[in-house]
Amino acid sequence: MSDHRIEKDSLGEVRVPVDALYGAQTQRAFENFPVSGQRFSSGFIRALGLVKRAAAETNGAMGHLDPQIAQAVVAAAGEVVEGRWDDQFVLDIYQTGSGTSTNMNANEVIAHRATQLLDGEGRVHPNDHVNFGQSSNDVIPTTMHVAARRALSEELIPALQSLAEALEEKAEAFDGIVKSGRTHLMDATPVRLGQEFAGYAHQVRQGIRRLEAVAPELEELALGGTATGTGINTHPDFSRRAIQRIADATGIPFREAANHFEAQGAKDGVVNVSGCLNTVATSLMKIADDVRWLASGPTSGLHEISLPAIQPGSSIMPGKVNPVLSEATMMVCARVTGNHTTITVAGQRGNFELNVMMPVMAHCLLESITILAGVSRTFTERCVRGITANEERCRELLEKNPSIATALNLHIGYDRASEVAKQAAREKRSVRDVVLELELLPADVVDAALDVRSMTEPGLSQS
Repeated sequence: MSDHRIEKDSLGEVRVPVDALYGAQTQRAFENFPVSGQRFSSGFIRALGLVKRAAAETNGAMGHLDPQIAQAVVAAAGEVVEGRWDDQFVLDIYQTGSGTSTNMNANEVIAHRATQLLDGEGRVHPNDHVNFGQSSNDVIPTTMHVAARRALSEELIPALQSLAEALEEKAEAFDGIVKSGRTHLMDATPVRLGQEFAGYAHQVRQGIRRLEAVAPELEELALGGTATGTGINTHPDFSRRAIQRIADATGIPFREAANHFEAQGAKDGVVNVSGCLNTVATSLMKIADDVRWLASGPTSGLHEISLPAIQPGSSIMPGKVNPVLSEATMMVCARVTGNHTTITVAGQRGNFELNVMMPVMAHCLLESITILAGVSRTFTERCVRGITANEERCRELLEKNPSIATALNLHIGYDRASEVAKQAAREKRSVRDVVLELELLPADVVDAALDVRSMTEPGLSQS
């Protein structure tokens, strides 16, 4: 038995694997673009199936497809939505900039499978039936928006909410621990460990707020614009009715693009969403790096907190435990920033009526959402929830912190307080001891002024 079959397209005959659901155009693209080995994510493929199903349902209801064929296409597309045929989507991310190859991959898979479902009662054509009233130029941006919007609400935002909650729990637990603040990586006036963690939690909450604010931009769908935004070869009601089916299936208020030329020629909404993802990545980079610094040591670093020991840290140094979750988080954040650069450059390639870098934009956008969600969940559960405070170490470092002399400004002036701070640092003594030795203030005034807890709140220390 042959391992291939012969199919035809407008360019001639093509050898296609005998058991493949796809056809000639997919096979040509497979051979033309052996670039990276990276394929579209399952989330993108399932969103593409959802778009094709909604189109077939709408075209069937409007009488543009034979009812039997429409039913078969709807069923086959539904199987794509379920993830049954992910392995049939074989094309590289780096392909034609419209994503035509992947759109035809879907059309061919669905047509072949629908024909199987008809069991000899008819033949489904990938262009005439599955792609009726559509173009790659409106299908691919629609799919990108649907997949990304769902991933935001189903994956990333819940993961960030869990992280924020875990950080808030630590903020409450650590609120009574006073420690050295740091600016420029140098000792600064006291803060509470809980205040630091509350700041991290608020960063994450702000990221959630930004994502929720920008998400509606992805709810505008290009479907119905067909080739250039004019809607040629589609019914005027098709877009609205098909998009309503997508909205009903997802529970997300998707709507027809206000302007189809903008929706297909520009990808500013995607660039904007990517910018918010980059901001979230920036926040997580700061948080993960701070946690890494706070846990550094244990003997020659800060060691103000301890991280859960989840794996041996060294192949040669016994007993070493490294901040691996912080580092994984930071690598993800670096990747997201790189993806944003790619999306920004790609967004600039909206020449006239079509952006010609949509596949890589879709890939980078969805990857950023997915890896941010994944690392947020892992960082939360395997790192943040297990952080403990080393209160004695916090106290030890604080007692040697010359910056607490700032509280003496109101009593002895900035210049004299500066001299005290320098002497304390030089002699590795406490500020309190130096002030008392120099008899600059009575002991009770010194004690009140150098109450480190009071330094962590607004107020004036004047006795």
